[in-house]
Amino acid sequence: MRSPRRPSQGPLSGQFAVGPAAAPRAYSGIRPTVGNAGSAAGNGGGSVGVSSPVVHGYPHLVTVRAAITALHRRLTYDGLHGYATSVLPADVAFADQDDPHLGTQRVARALVQHLRLPDARMIVGFREMRHAANVELTAGPEYFIELNDRFRSHRRDIGAALAHEITHVLLHRLDLTFPGTRDNEILTDTATTYLGAGWLLLDAFREDGVSSQKLGYLTPEEFGYVLAKRAALFGEDPSPWFTSPQAYPAYRAGAALARRDGQRPPLSAAGWAGRRRYAKDRRQALEQGGGRAGPGSPYSFESGPQGPRVCFACPTCHQRIRVPVSGRVRARCGLCRTVLECDT
Repeated sequence: MRSPRRPSQGPLSGQFAVGPAAAPRAYSGIRPTVGNAGSAAGNGGGSVGVSSPVVHGYPHLVTVRAAITALHRRLTYDGLHGYATSVLPADVAFADQDDPHLGTQRVARALVQHLRLPDARMIVGFREMRHAANVELTAGPEYFIELNDRFRSHRRDIGAALAHEITHVLLHRLDLTFPGTRDNEILTDTATTYLGAGWLLLDAFREDGVSSQKLGYLTPEEFGYVLAKRAALFGEDPSPWFTSPQAYPAYRAGAALARRDGQRPPLSAAGWAGRRRYAKDRRQALEQGGGRAGPGSPYSFESGPQGPRVCFACPTCHQRIRVPVSGRVRARCGLCRTVLECDT
């Protein structure tokens, strides 16, 4: 018995595999912001071809960081390093003269292989719809993806739309979800980017004085932030792959925030002002027997039988780490195995 579809966001067409459909479990997808920059609704909610201004900044940062932690926990250290190389531009390139069905099949197959889903078959089609793309999640091995009919003439962004939808399939198979549609879509955008296919989503961001386009739920700067986290983990620079003039500035802004994650006390790389505030907060916390240092503080203190400890987020995977308050300490994150130089 087939379960009901749940609406999603996105478009596409072209057959990859034909076979009996399994019972769908969910129907989810990618939201676009496409149209003239001047009017209309908030980030990601507009119909294709309808104005919707692009939101900038980091409104989803807490959920993005939680998603990075969840990926490290679910995939483990060895599994995550199976995604050390991003999908290459040549594997997802789509020329205007390419047949839309055959080209889509080729790009989807490349993304399925990159995301390590060798037995997943994508049945993809184009149709007129409000959103950019959606996927019908089933027990497999066939999965049904629809792309907005506008991608027939905007083929350069087909890879971006497919990357998000195929990552939905991966997360479905991993049984990795967040509660609520919004947080689950942020998880999907983060996973797509952190696992090496999300640079396509940032490259689909274009904005000028007349029009704008953005695929996905994350802001451009948040995509840049996750890309920078991935670049730091695997030593990979995605910036040469960008074709959008707006992609590199967004990546650079996100990378600056990602660097600041590794420059906060009690890490030894913290600046003078941060170290001075940390010393003051530590003194007050020890006098009061522990507690959070203050609003917005990246660390907290706690007392224990072995003495006071400071708790802070690993700058790589954002798992909470506790180390003794005892001066210079070298700590190793048990989740991502990053070695951290601390001055506690």
